[in-house]
Order: sequence, then structure tokens, then C-alpha cells
Amino acid sequence: MVSALGTQSINQKSNINGFNHLTLSVSDLDRSCSFYCDLLGFKGEVRWRTGAYLSYANCWLCLSLGGPSPSQDYSHFAFTFDELSISMISQNIRSSEVKQWQKNSSEGDSLYLEDPDGHKLELHSGSLETRLESLRKTPYDGLMWLP
Repeated sequence: MVSALGTQSINQKSNINGFNHLTLSVSDLDRSCSFYCDLLGFKGEVRWRTGAYLSYANCWLCLSLGGPSPSQDYSHFAFTFDELSISMISQNIRSSEVKQWQKNSSEGDSLYLEDPDGHKLELHSGSLETRLESLRKTPYDGLMWLP
């Protein structure tokens, strides 16, 4: 894609404003809306027979009724949450059937959950800046800083 834009940087050719939205295929719209809104605090915006739009801060999430096929590898979606919210959600899921797919081993507070269809999520309190600062102190094996 970048080579199609010529030799100029993509930032010189277009106005990149950030991530737009995420669409997840779900098997049960009621169950997924409840998970994202009631447990994670997303706001329901609109809903129709085969989908819903939810929001959380500057994140727009589309739930689309269909045949979900969640990733079986490390691929996951990370949402920014503050530490108190992560702690409260962690307490709330202890008595539920929400699956945690990993324990946190990186910088910042994180909670790794699966949604009702097995999509892997991370609720994370850090940022790129805090992650980079932690890498300055404890670099990953083979880490190279890019120009």
C-alpha cells in the first residue's frame, strides 16, 4: 500500500487521524451487547436486527451477527481502561463464566478476557509511551529501536 503512494511519506499524502472502528462477528447479539455494555461499560448507540454500534471513549465497536471465528493465536484487541476499572471488572468476572486467556506479565495493569464468542481482549491501563519507557529499562530479547 505504501509503495503505491510513491516516494513521499504516507503522512504527507493523507491525513491519518487514528484508528476508526473495530467490527467483531458475534453469534448472539443480546449476549454480546450485555458483555460489552454491562460488564465492560461500553455505551450502546444503535442496534438493528443483525448488528449494533457501541462506543467507549473514542472507540467505536460494531457487533455484526454472523459466524465468529476468533483467533487461535496471540492476536487480540486491547482497550484502554484505568486501573480502578480493571480491578472492578476483575472482581465482577470472578463469579461469572468469563474466561481469562492469559495472566498479565507486561508493563501496566492488564486483564486478558475472552468475549462470549472467544474473541481475545485486553483491558490495559498503560500507553505506548509507558510501554516504550519500560523497554528502555528492560528491553525484549533482540529489541532494536527504529528510526
